[in-house]
Amino acid sequence: MSSADDVRVELMRELRTASQLQHLWIMQAWEDEPGLHPAAGMLLSDLARHGEARPSELAKRKLVDLSVVSRQIAQLHAAGLVDRRPAPEDGRASLISISEKGLAQVEKWRERYIAFFEKALGGWDEERIADLTTRLEEMNNGLRTVLGPPECGVDQAEVGK
Repeated sequence: MSSADDVRVELMRELRTASQLQHLWIMQAWEDEPGLHPAAGMLLSDLARHGEARPSELAKRKLVDLSVVSRQIAQLHAAGLVDRRPAPEDGRASLISISEKGLAQVEKWRERYIAFFEKALGGWDEERIADLTTRLEEMNNGLRTVLGPPECGVDQAEVGK
């Protein structure tokens, strides 16, 4: 294996570690959120970012089965974090939107997420963070191109956005 290969393998190891550490933080942060699964929070964040959507659109963006999204919507609806209305063109379908309570909740989670990253990256200036973000975006775009359709591009860590 060449040194270029080693560098690429090491990048993937570091990305996996970053993903595992983010997952650990999310699970710790969500201990304070009884009744909601972190994935439901990520779905709520998706609604805050992209607006009203059909459950099937949400499932496609999140790369999960419709049944998974339906369970998450049920949790969010029971907590008063989303609203549901019939689709105007087809009353059998629903449109899901974030409620005012949901928007407030997403803002609370966002503040906690930002505080976590400020603590973790305390010595990083804005330029360094922006540079890493740009490079990761470029890498993710390359991965999306190889993996398939544009719907593969939705962030899985949107709670922080």
